[in-house]
Amino acid sequence: MRIRRPLPIFAAVALALAAQAPIARAAAADPAAAKIEAFDASLIETMKAGPALGAKGRYRKLAPAVEEAFDLPVMTRFAVGPTWATMSEADRQALVKAFTRLSIASYAHNFDRFGGERFTIDPKVETRGPDKIVEAHLVAGGRTVNLTYRMRQSAGGWKIVDVYYDAISQLTTRRSDFAAPLASGGAKGLLAHLAATSDKLLQ
Repeated sequence: MRIRRPLPIFAAVALALAAQAPIARAAAADPAAAKIEAFDASLIETMKAGPALGAKGRYRKLAPAVEEAFDLPVMTRFAVGPTWATMSEADRQALVKAFTRLSIASYAHNFDRFGGERFTIDPKVETRGPDKIVEAHLVAGGRTVNLTYRMRQSAGGWKIVDVYYDAISQLTTRRSDFAAPLASGGAKGLLAHLAATSDKLLQ
């Protein structure tokens, strides 16, 4: 597993279910925490088979789990920003698809192998308006990373709408990253940027 500062928004691991590092079961009783727990079971399984699968194999294995855990259309809209309102429906759909691919590719690239990491989830899940806040911690190589998941109810249940990596919103980071390609090339410029970034991650 590779840890960077800051992690891409969808490369920040939520939580994990490793045999040697079980997640507190009390937290999983909350539906928002349970959604994250289910995602991380898939993530850990993929990490353990990571080198054998390769980047593209990890992408295929993680795709259903990422799409189930994250509200990708909502996140795409926020990351694009005000320009979203002026775009055609075709461009919006293309951007959601490209953003989804980038999200899965980020996980496949960064979480490429299992190295004995330990993950925990705080038993108390906070409610803030329409959102639930799930606090988690990743311990890897003697370093602890604090992860905060903002989750919102959708047609598919509770889904992640942002990840804070040591208090830094990764969705806000994406929005900043997208500003230049949007300003210079609009939707088509951003689509090209997303495709090139995903291709690089999956090499």
